[in-house]
Amino acid sequence: MADHYDVLGVSREASGDEIKKAYRKLARKLHPDVNPSPEAAEEFKSVTHAYEVLSDPEQRRRYDIGDDGGSFGGGGFGGFGDVFEAFFGAGGGGGRGGRPRSRRERGQDALVRVSLDLADVVFGTHRDVEIDTAVLCETCQGSCCQPGTQPQRCDICGGSGHVQRQVRSLLGNVVTQQPCGACQGYGTTIPSPCPACAGQGRVRSRRTVGLDIPAGVETGLRLQLPGSGEVGPAGGPRGDLYVEITVEPHPVFDRDGDDLFATLEVSMTDAILGTTTSIDGLDGTVDLEVRAGVQSGDVLRISERGITGLRSKRRGDLRVAVQVVTPTKVDHKTRQLLEEIAKRTKAPKPRLTEHQQGLFSKLRDRFRGA
Repeated sequence: MADHYDVLGVSREASGDEIKKAYRKLARKLHPDVNPSPEAAEEFKSVTHAYEVLSDPEQRRRYDIGDDGGSFGGGGFGGFGDVFEAFFGAGGGGGRGGRPRSRRERGQDALVRVSLDLADVVFGTHRDVEIDTAVLCETCQGSCCQPGTQPQRCDICGGSGHVQRQVRSLLGNVVTQQPCGACQGYGTTIPSPCPACAGQGRVRSRRTVGLDIPAGVETGLRLQLPGSGEVGPAGGPRGDLYVEITVEPHPVFDRDGDDLFATLEVSMTDAILGTTTSIDGLDGTVDLEVRAGVQSGDVLRISERGITGLRSKRRGDLRVAVQVVTPTKVDHKTRQLLEEIAKRTKAPKPRLTEHQQGLFSKLRDRFRGA
């Protein structure tokens, strides 16, 4: 049996690319569609078998140490038709049992994180953010080829993207199919890749995306923008863009759903006599009436001055908890007046109250059910 290296006309130190190049050259010369002579057919079988062995690192290693795993004529492969179909398919049309891979694939999804102030959440806001993603190559427009050129059908798999291989096993000869190594399963090769994108059909670039963020979003919420992510290989469709929201804490207002909470310090005299005041809400000034006799822990409600709902579009309420501030130091005259007031009002002595009516209970539940 002829030496496989001699059959392909390469040295024993030849690289994989050199072996592949030598096989392609001989296959074009001996292919039955080109040379129908019986001699060429036999030689083509030998060339094909030699390439099968030497192109596989494990089979080549075994061959180099004297174990070929079965000669060509000893049943390791079937007849000429099996070898022919394994590399070129029936009638030279490619391997059986599958279509070639598409170079065009969907792009990956992208994620950006956006921090918002609580005020931005009341009515929603607009943000322009920069993201670093893959965009369509303007030079080749996703073709992956140098302008003026185009992909060529792979001459190893005939454009099928697959090759078949017969392997001897304990159960006999087993035919397996695998992606063509010459074209990576695409069925075509790109002799002249686009220099701008190195044959990828896309390039990395920074671009600005306008985001309309609706009212009512919360920390951890992700908004999905379909088709705003990365362009896929070979100009494939874009993935999606996800926007993850973080709402920064506010020094004055807390949030529970669509309601806003705040605490209002009220002087002892205003708590006794009542007053009207203005407070700075997240969307402007709000007038608030503090009724006479208000107690610490009481909650005053201002309707529809909270956050616009994400789905309901109705605004929540602003709830203000009262904290009566007792002066820690008073002058002598003020003290006399307070003592006189105590005598006139006949204020009861300090006493314990039932738990549900106590101050601590009110403070704990001041924003609930008010």
